[in-house]
Amino acid sequence: MTTLRLGTRRSKLAMTQSGHVADALRAEGHDVEIVEIVTEGDTSRASLASMGGHGVFASALREALLAGEIDIAVHSLKDLPTTPETGLVVAAIPARVDPRDALCARDGLTLGELGEGAVIGTGSPRRRAQLACLGLGLEFRDIRGNLGTRLDLVGPGEGQLDAIVLAHAGLTRSGLQGRVTELLEPIQMLSAPGQGALGVECREGDEQVLAALRPLDDAETRAAVTAERGVLAELGAGCAAPVGALAEVVDDVDGPILSLRAVVAATDGSGELRRSVTGPLGEAEDLGRRLARTLIADGAPALADLSATHPTTASEHAQ
Repeated sequence: MTTLRLGTRRSKLAMTQSGHVADALRAEGHDVEIVEIVTEGDTSRASLASMGGHGVFASALREALLAGEIDIAVHSLKDLPTTPETGLVVAAIPARVDPRDALCARDGLTLGELGEGAVIGTGSPRRRAQLACLGLGLEFRDIRGNLGTRLDLVGPGEGQLDAIVLAHAGLTRSGLQGRVTELLEPIQMLSAPGQGALGVECREGDEQVLAALRPLDDAETRAAVTAERGVLAELGAGCAAPVGALAEVVDDVDGPILSLRAVVAATDGSGELRRSVTGPLGEAEDLGRRLARTLIADGAPALADLSATHPTTASEHAQ
């Protein structure tokens, strides 16, 4: 049996996520070797927008795949550009974990308890815009770094933050869910398209690897994230665009359907558009694109810069 070489970024979170995929493959009887890949997004402290968006986290892994250095790449799905990479295929999207965002605040405070003037750290235009639209008088500071570095910024003292907002999935996978002081419900904050899901990519036509990955794919998760990414693709939205989308599989009288919600918000908090649609799981991408066209018709381009920095990149790397 050939050993499957699984490529991953070196961050603690990426290694943890890749470990879950490796364990699932081993449970299916495969030998797996973890190969660490350094990406520009990991080594540079420049803003992601200046580097061309969140595709910088995926590009090195994809190059290693295409060069035959690895057989499988594990990505946070929201890091993957919505435009497919020639020669590669997302062969498996495992069942995702909680896609919601989480508040990590000083003194165990909730969002409503922080008070006017509280400073929240986030590198995500999507989060900043939706929080600003709540009208709570919050202030924002742009931050980057791994989970531990960002969490260390929360606390009393000069230069510290009152709170940060992170993906609950990343905190859970890293064993840091105890730092969460409030889970933000979708009515307050719609997550990034694909948040909480992993994308497992391999070379197109590599039948042995495709067969190994097939059991890891979760049909409901794939339908949901396909709809969410369809919104992003149709909007032509880049990594600096304040766009959120969340699809859920719900029961209807004739069986399960997708319920999809999306938001486009002004980064200054001056307004937001929220729209929703339902439809069959088998029409996931079309559902997302239809909802995006509704947002466009209702004024989304005038509300926010949807083409900011990179038109085919998922909304943000904000674990």
